[in-house]
Amino acid sequence: MNTLIRCLQVPQVSTQRRINIYNILQEIIQQEGELEEPCVQRLVAIASQEMRELPKMEGYVRAEVASDTLVALSRNHFSLVMYELQHHLKPLDLTDEFVIITLAKLAHGNVFEFMPYMGITLATIFTMLRLANEAKMRQVICGAMETFCETVQFYLKHLEDSVYPVMTEEQFAIKLFPMYRYFMTVWLKNHNPEVKLGVIKSLKPMLNLLLPNDDLREQVYDYIPLLLAEYQGSLEALFITQVLRQILEVSVITSTPVPQMQLHTIFTELHVQVCAKAPAQQQYNNQNLMEIVHCFIALARSYPKELMKFFLSQTEMNKEATRVGTLTLIRAVVSADEPRMNIKTIYLAIRVVKNTLSDTRSKVRMAVLRIIGQLVLSGFQDRIKGWGLKYVSVQLTLSTYKLTNRRDSYYQRDLEEKMVHKVTMDIVRIITSSVSGMTNEFWVRLLCYIMETDFTETLTPICISLTNLAEQQLHTEDVQDVHNGSGRGRHVDLPTPHKLLARLLVLMSSPYKGEGRGVAMLNLLRILSQSIAPAMADTWELEIPLLVKYLEEHTEFTWNQKTWEDKLIQFLRNSIKKTRGSNWSLRLSKELNNQIESFDSPSLEKGFLYRALGFTLATGLEADKVEVLLLELLYKTDYGNDFDREGVILCFGLCARGQVNTVLNVLHDFEERIQESEQSWQIGAWRKDHPWRRETVKGALMVMYSCVATYCHPQMLLTHVDKPLTAKIIHHYTSSCQDVCLKMAFMKSVMHIANAIRNNTDLDDFQFAQKMTLTAILMAIIKAESTYSLVSPVRAMAMDAFSHLSKVKPFYSIEENSELMDVCIHSLISLQPPGEDNESSKTLHTNALHSLEQLMESLMQRQLDPKGLQEMVHIPLKLGQFGTLVGLIAPCTCDSHKRTRLASMDVLSSLLDLHASQTCSSWDASKELELAGCKEDLQDLDVEIFRTSARIAKVACMQFNCDEVVSLIQKLCENIGAMDLQHDQASVTWIGTFLQMRVKELDDKVAEILGAILVHLPTVDHLEVRGLLIEGILWLAHYHQETVLTALLRQPLPMESQLMEVWLAVADNVPFARMMLHRLMGRLQLRFTPRARATSKADVWRLAAVDPLMTLCTIHLLIEKMDKDEKLLDLFPDLIYTFLLQLSISQGPEAASPVLKTWRLVHTGTLPEEMNLKRITIKSMQLLFKRLNSEGLVETLEEQGVWDLLESGSTFLQGVGQLARLYIQNMEGYGRRLSELVLRGMDSEVLGCRVSSTVVCVEFMSDPVLYQAKLLKPAVLLLEKGVGQQDEVLRVLSLRALGNMALGAPKKVRRYRKLLLEKCLCSLREPSSTSMPSEAMDTLAKILAELREGDMGSFFDAISEQCRVFFDNESEQLRLKAFLLFGKLANVVRISKKHFFKEEVKKAWVPLMLHCQDPCSDAAQACMATMYQCVHFWGWKALEDSSGRSDVVGADQTTVFQTTFCSILTQKKPALLYSFLLETMTYVKSNFSTIRLASCDLTRIIMKQMSAHYLKKLDFPALRNSLQELQLDSDPGVRRAALDTLKILDTCSQYQLLASPEGVS
Repeated sequence: MNTLIRCLQVPQVSTQRRINIYNILQEIIQQEGELEEPCVQRLVAIASQEMRELPKMEGYVRAEVASDTLVALSRNHFSLVMYELQHHLKPLDLTDEFVIITLAKLAHGNVFEFMPYMGITLATIFTMLRLANEAKMRQVICGAMETFCETVQFYLKHLEDSVYPVMTEEQFAIKLFPMYRYFMTVWLKNHNPEVKLGVIKSLKPMLNLLLPNDDLREQVYDYIPLLLAEYQGSLEALFITQVLRQILEVSVITSTPVPQMQLHTIFTELHVQVCAKAPAQQQYNNQNLMEIVHCFIALARSYPKELMKFFLSQTEMNKEATRVGTLTLIRAVVSADEPRMNIKTIYLAIRVVKNTLSDTRSKVRMAVLRIIGQLVLSGFQDRIKGWGLKYVSVQLTLSTYKLTNRRDSYYQRDLEEKMVHKVTMDIVRIITSSVSGMTNEFWVRLLCYIMETDFTETLTPICISLTNLAEQQLHTEDVQDVHNGSGRGRHVDLPTPHKLLARLLVLMSSPYKGEGRGVAMLNLLRILSQSIAPAMADTWELEIPLLVKYLEEHTEFTWNQKTWEDKLIQFLRNSIKKTRGSNWSLRLSKELNNQIESFDSPSLEKGFLYRALGFTLATGLEADKVEVLLLELLYKTDYGNDFDREGVILCFGLCARGQVNTVLNVLHDFEERIQESEQSWQIGAWRKDHPWRRETVKGALMVMYSCVATYCHPQMLLTHVDKPLTAKIIHHYTSSCQDVCLKMAFMKSVMHIANAIRNNTDLDDFQFAQKMTLTAILMAIIKAESTYSLVSPVRAMAMDAFSHLSKVKPFYSIEENSELMDVCIHSLISLQPPGEDNESSKTLHTNALHSLEQLMESLMQRQLDPKGLQEMVHIPLKLGQFGTLVGLIAPCTCDSHKRTRLASMDVLSSLLDLHASQTCSSWDASKELELAGCKEDLQDLDVEIFRTSARIAKVACMQFNCDEVVSLIQKLCENIGAMDLQHDQASVTWIGTFLQMRVKELDDKVAEILGAILVHLPTVDHLEVRGLLIEGILWLAHYHQETVLTALLRQPLPMESQLMEVWLAVADNVPFARMMLHRLMGRLQLRFTPRARATSKADVWRLAAVDPLMTLCTIHLLIEKMDKDEKLLDLFPDLIYTFLLQLSISQGPEAASPVLKTWRLVHTGTLPEEMNLKRITIKSMQLLFKRLNSEGLVETLEEQGVWDLLESGSTFLQGVGQLARLYIQNMEGYGRRLSELVLRGMDSEVLGCRVSSTVVCVEFMSDPVLYQAKLLKPAVLLLEKGVGQQDEVLRVLSLRALGNMALGAPKKVRRYRKLLLEKCLCSLREPSSTSMPSEAMDTLAKILAELREGDMGSFFDAISEQCRVFFDNESEQLRLKAFLLFGKLANVVRISKKHFFKEEVKKAWVPLMLHCQDPCSDAAQACMATMYQCVHFWGWKALEDSSGRSDVVGADQTTVFQTTFCSILTQKKPALLYSFLLETMTYVKSNFSTIRLASCDLTRIIMKQMSAHYLKKLDFPALRNSLQELQLDSDPGVRRAALDTLKILDTCSQYQLLASPEGVS
């Protein structure tokens, strides 16, 4: 241990090692107990020093472990440790934070040893409070105070264990209160949230010591407002509420309530937190709300009246959140298990609740309902009778109504209403299970609710509640009265026993709806059995448990609807037996009949309702009343509703079981009543909401009669089946319009009658007299059906009816069977096969075939004539079947088994013979001999069987028409992969043979054949078979190029492997590949040319739309995979031209590619990014240039970035120009072809094509290629046309190309001078464009070099004048080119134009002198050069010498020249100088600061040189104003120049004033 202590004294020991040493020391101290005192003293000193002196960030962990070491030492050496700590704890001296932390740890671990020091420690810490300004130190003190207070509480609870002098609780409280007060008044106001939290947490243990003291408690109350004020800050509300709850609960226990003047503040602060939404930073909102509830419970015990008054005021605000929060708090107060919560508080609470009963908002209603439930649960049942039960009843009805009449657009509102309803049901369950002596009204309301509600989800809990009530009050007189319907004088429409039973029975037909309502209703029936029907009570006691057991053993997923309905009907049958001799069943029938309109159609409940009604009517004793009910049912039924119609039919059938005569009388009566309107059958006159159709009623009556036959007693059937049942059915059918529905009803009735007779064992010898009449009608129905299409199930139903009739006596004769089968078979054979995408038609065909199968089986069971059957079923081969059958058999000719090969040969021979006989085609003996020879060869394994099979195919081939060839190839393709490799090879052998022999005739069938091959090609795994199929495709392509090409290009991208194999096979055949490249280029070029009209089938396929991306991918693949030695030089110009035009239309919106828009059949995802028109086109061009084997050209293209330029839309035209320039330089000999193509493109209707072609023409015009190819004239004409187009880019390029004639064909410039000059002059005069005048001046600059003065004529004058216009233009480019062009014009001038141009120079001289300081440096230099070129037009030698001086440069040179010029002009032409001054002053308003500065300088120079005569003419005020305005210029240089000029102006003004006569005087 000494060693470890010495290690701690070494300063070089790392932090982690020191921590480990302290941990080891703590373990040693814990194990050994007492240690040597010197050793302890050293360790205490070291640990104390390290704890106090280490930096905060680095030594926090070390300080903490040193503190823990001191605490460990204190267990056996408390005095030494305490002495050390107290030594550093001095009054009015802020100690280190770990001293306080360690003292708190000592107090916690050594309670009784620390208590003698507790007083002095608290007093000393109190003196430090004012010195603790840092947040961290305040937190430490708060945490220590929390520990100290807990230690004191522990000490006070265990005083008997203390051996030290005792301090009382009061003494501790007195010492503690000043610190509490300082915390509340000073530190709690600190802005640091961590300090606030520390203060709040320390208050709780402090209050545990302060609140028991009566004197101090009152003082604590005084600081409650400070505590409440913290709710407005960012502090977690939970901790504040915990402190407040502690104060309030102690105030209740000690019966010293908080001051009444503070109540409103407390109520308001707490209530707001319940009603308002908690801030996002509050993490403990739910816990805080629980604490607030306890606060209000404490307040309710102290100030019930004031609290309820506050609650009442809050509910009167009519805010939903406020009301809900208030009611929630009232519920909490009611639910509080507090003995001191007197009845008056409950009374006041109920008064507040009643104030909100009229509120219709969902959350308020739920809150009120929960309070009612809580009152019941808390034992205040008497307080809810009357208003509470009435409110629950109203809410039950209201919520049910809203849910049954809800709208889809109010989902949130419906959700809230569902919650209200759920809460209501929960409260009903609580009330019915808790409230004794329930009022009659509530019982009646619940009972009536079952009868009236359409919201069936509530039926289960209501039935359970009623069952509970009935069990509780079963023997009370009140309940008996209610069950009997008396109601003690209340005017309530109570349900009768029959009505209640009818309602519950129907609802029980869907027992698992509404949380299993079936069991609940059965239990309710059982408990009410004595009240509903005492005679049934014993039966129900036995049977209801069995029904409940069945439901409990199953779920809504495992039960069987029919089984359950059968059980319910049996339960009803057994129940009615107990009331035999009474009118119970009839009254029950009446109630069931009344409920029909209460349920929707279709529904399980209504279906069972019809069934139960039919059963109960069958047991009725009074036939006249049964007739009334049946007749009423007939009149009110909607016969247009299939479900209701079938339900009534079933009801009548079941009723006929015991009331057959009554049913027949009712039907007869119904028919007689409508007989009067037989002509119109407007039965809707009786029931206007059901405008029946005549055929609908007749159909229903027919099925009713047949249903009566199905259900009536066997003995009754014997006397009624012929007449009236079958006779009525025949009458109604024959007297109708016999539409499809009526036919189906008739055939359904026939099947019912036939089944009823057949199933009746008492009618074994019965001869059905109406059978032949029915048969004749059915035959007529079948014959009347369309022989082309199948649009209804009439045929199938007629055949089903025949099947049933065939089993009834008298049986059909052989002739009748034969005729019947013949009619039925031919009615189906004549039909067109259903379409693949027509599912309904396919279903009808399938059902009809099945019915025919059943009929034939039924007929053959009686008498079977094989010969007759054979004649009936002999059917000729249909179109396409011959090819399909041959395609199915042909591969078997190469089977590995001899018997299979020979059998397939026999079948093929028979098929060929049958086909020849049916088509009357030639089939001579030579072909039969050839087939016989092939058969012999197939017996020998040594012979090549594939060659033999090919011979068979050649023989059979000429017997096929084109359609049969297609079906054959389709079937052969389907066979591939179905068997073994030999069969596959045989299939492709037959395909190849047929294509070779018949390919020229298959013009219209190529697409179908190619489609069949391409569809099955991906499934072929064997390479040889795939290769043969691809050969077949190529064979088709040789003769039908456009058709095959279109089909291949319409395949989806990315290109499938099998399609790539086809194109690789094309690439291997170089001549064919070159031909296909021509075709592919033609497909792309179709987009650049006008839409042509097809004149042949080949044109139709050639002009068919294909995906340009697929076309480009195919070209790329062919260029990549063709023989590398093939340079494609003859195709090079065409390919480059096509690629450039493709790129050009890819730039603009006019030719956006319909990529995969129509033909994406396989891949539904997006294509890879690199697979687009631009990139594929550029990649193809790169491959094409690489084939030239010119590495220098390829490198040049890369270095100049041609491909990048072409890919970018902004630099595309630049890239085209560079590519054309390199083409001219490197492709000598192939320029003519590209020139021809370019001229064609310049005449295209597509703007992008014209622009791109013109760019190429620009380069070609600068080279002799067009002149040498004798294409210059057409090129010039097209360019002339281009200059006149609307598109500005095209016009600029056309003008540029015309100008390049001076480079490529300079000798032709004079020939076309008039056209060139005219186009340039027109372009110069365009007011709205800058690019056209700029290009025109460039063009003029080029062609002027090739023209003489006389060549230009009048154009010279116009161009010169127009050129000057641009000297002051805003565009730098236009100014620059105007100065250059003016210089060129000056060079052209000779004798005839010298005088004119001299005047032009005078007009241009001021702009020229000023623009020598143009803001554009290039323009300034050009201007200066042009000015010096024009000096000689003045004719002054001195001026020419001045312009040639080189001893000065830049601005100084200009100034010298201008000064010289002005001095000469003053002498020779002073008037001109005066005009120059006036013109110069106009430039002081120029937009360019350099021009404004130059104008000031020139003005100053001119005024210095101007004579007195002309000075007098100057408008000095105007000049001064102009120059003074320039004093405000933004450019300081302009301001200085204007000031200098202004000074000269003032000097000149004074001179002029002195020189004038007025000035002398």
